[in-house]
Amino acid sequence: MTPPLADLVAATGRALADPDRGLLVFRADGRATTGVASTVTVGRHTVTADEPPSLGGADAAPSPVHAALAALLSCQVVTYRVWAAKLGIALDEVHLAVEGDLDVRGFLGFDDAVRPGPGAIRVAVRLTGPEPAETYARLQAVVDEHCPVLDLFTRPTPVTTTLTTG
Repeated sequence: MTPPLADLVAATGRALADPDRGLLVFRADGRATTGVASTVTVGRHTVTADEPPSLGGADAAPSPVHAALAALLSCQVVTYRVWAAKLGIALDEVHLAVEGDLDVRGFLGFDDAVRPGPGAIRVAVRLTGPEPAETYARLQAVVDEHCPVLDLFTRPTPVTTTLTTG
């Protein structure tokens, strides 16, 4: 793990001695574009989402479910790197593959007994480096405990929706 990341984690820990400094608010703003596609602004970045033709899209961009899986994968990468640095674990390579099962009958309302979101998600992680397998298994447990996007998938998060019209 790169020393600058370890230094950043340590400096952040010192800054967070005041718990009020730990809360970050993430924002996104989006608009429907053509068909079922959307464009989302996240800070200075623009993200596009679409669906495959079988769900009414043009397949011009990843679907929202693909974007969610990508968010999980990339958050896991960050969390592995941060916690390896924090714990002093040498880590050369982090490779992940994520897949999820979605029964569209729930999404389209054809069967209310089927949930609209993925029924199962599988994450495959391959870590390489000089540490023994037991060390990487311990790292995996810590990552699974602290990954923010994994937390979104595994624990209920309150969501409040406000609707305005006109």
